[in-house]
Amino acid sequence: MGILNGKRLLITGVLTDASLAFSIAGLAQEEGAELVLTGAGRGLSLTRRTARKLPQEPEVLEFDVTSAEDAESLRAHLADKWDRVDGALHAIGFAPEVCLGEDFMAAGWDDVAVAMQISAYSLKTVAEVVVPLMTEGGSIVGLDFDARFAWPAYNWMGVAKAALESTSRYLARSLGPDGIRVNMVAAGPIRTMAARSIPGFGEFETAWEGRAPLGWDVHDPDPVARACVALFSDWFPSTTGEMIHVDGGYHAIGA
Repeated sequence: MGILNGKRLLITGVLTDASLAFSIAGLAQEEGAELVLTGAGRGLSLTRRTARKLPQEPEVLEFDVTSAEDAESLRAHLADKWDRVDGALHAIGFAPEVCLGEDFMAAGWDDVAVAMQISAYSLKTVAEVVVPLMTEGGSIVGLDFDARFAWPAYNWMGVAKAALESTSRYLARSLGPDGIRVNMVAAGPIRTMAARSIPGFGEFETAWEGRAPLGWDVHDPDPVARACVALFSDWFPSTTGEMIHVDGGYHAIGA
């Protein structure tokens, strides 16, 4: 009997087996959850191939978070497949290349708008899909990178993450009366495909090595996966609107 026995979860963001969402999905299955994965665009076929590497191959559905039609179709499919949804993982983020790097002034609104819609507003889109099916309450968990600070090279993605954090708090306020919890997991740097797209990612690794009291392994996604699985379980029944740091303690140590 795992802590997610009988839970039904929607998992976004599985692209390769290096994705944080892949580790979360695998551990969720080991703890008894039934999953549906989503992918979008050219990454959909990659998500389907990666899904075969999980302990049990889950169904993979198309979900472009900028498409209202995809959101409606996904919700209808989940309603047909399951009588309820218990949880959803938001592991979605994207910013055009000009939004990253050291020139904060380079990005125009058209590029920033893309980053904001896909990386922040999409949390509300995920909620629109699953909330009508969370008839017994539920848990929405988002992956975050602590946006209280201005990080090197992160630029407009950092702004989008700040918006994501704020969105999670407003969703927590709105959905709490329905027994639905919304929380963020602020992870330390992990070597994923998304991380490799950030210029100067090595600076994060160097900083964490010398400052995280518990230490930090950029190749080990398991601590993040465990935190997310715990939040999907019934062991955090009164926690919502929270940002839980899984970063070796880095956030608590002054420069």
